[in-house]
Amino acid sequence: MIVLWVILGLLALVVLWVIAAYNGLITLRNRTEEAWSDIDVQLKRRYDLIPNLVETVKGYAKHEKQLFEAVTQARAAAMNASPTHPEDKAAKEGQLSNALRSVFAVAENYPELKASQNFLELQGELTDTEDKIEAARRFYNGNVRDFNTKLQVFPTNMIGNSLGFKTKEFFEAQGAEKEPVKVSFSDTK
Repeated sequence: MIVLWVILGLLALVVLWVIAAYNGLITLRNRTEEAWSDIDVQLKRRYDLIPNLVETVKGYAKHEKQLFEAVTQARAAAMNASPTHPEDKAAKEGQLSNALRSVFAVAENYPELKASQNFLELQGELTDTEDKIEAARRFYNGNVRDFNTKLQVFPTNMIGNSLGFKTKEFFEAQGAEKEPVKVSFSDTK
């Protein structure tokens, strides 16, 4: 009879451990998804600011049409990037970041634009948004790290893999985002 109680006790411990491991994985997965949502909120704010910034700069730098088209195209590509693939989203966001850096580099060539209150406010808001996006990326990547670690370590990996949990991708800077911006100014103004 004692053996039966020991077996039932061990079985109960295993069941409790499986439940705890499963709940832990669910909690980490939900935190990761919440962190991804935080990135989306900040990216939406960025997308809303860009048209205002482009219109402000257009008024001063009328001959930089190609730059404005590049920013518009990069914004559209970033907005249409797959939200379920952080690698794709990060690549498109990197292209948009480079295009925005080019706008600010062009603005350096126009002292009257740099002095415009509207431009300065937009630049400040965009800089603040970029900082928030960076913080949201770090938060997301920290959650991805925790989730992936829990999913890959023994013995949780046996439960996670058997229940269909998959590792998440990090939101990493892509090649173009890591390189410095190259801007060339034409001789005509």
